[in-house]
Amino acid sequence: MRYYTHLYVGGGIEKKKEKIVRRLETGKLQPGIHLITLPETERNQLEIFNSNLLLQPDFPKKDYFIVGIVKGYEEAVELVEEITKEVYNETKGADIRSYILKKEQEG
Repeated sequence: MRYYTHLYVGGGIEKKKEKIVRRLETGKLQPGIHLITLPETERNQLEIFNSNLLLQPDFPKKDYFIVGIVKGYEEAVELVEEITKEVYNETKGADIRSYILKKEQEG
């Protein structure tokens, strides 16, 4: 897994960010933690899924690019909305994928 340099983190878990990332890397169960990722296909902007799916044997093992970490699906949707607003305010467009990849390259 790769993590966005400017990783978005939900308000309730900011202090636990490092611990959550460590637990993601070691495959530990984390109830309620949802990940916002850039999908492999350029057709989609962002994907939201429960981190526990990574523990399922049949879940695809990929190099996920994690953009955000939150607690709960509702907070994930709210964060996607915030990201969309940020992208629109900065670019006057809605190409979230390009915006995130450009910011990642800039560091």
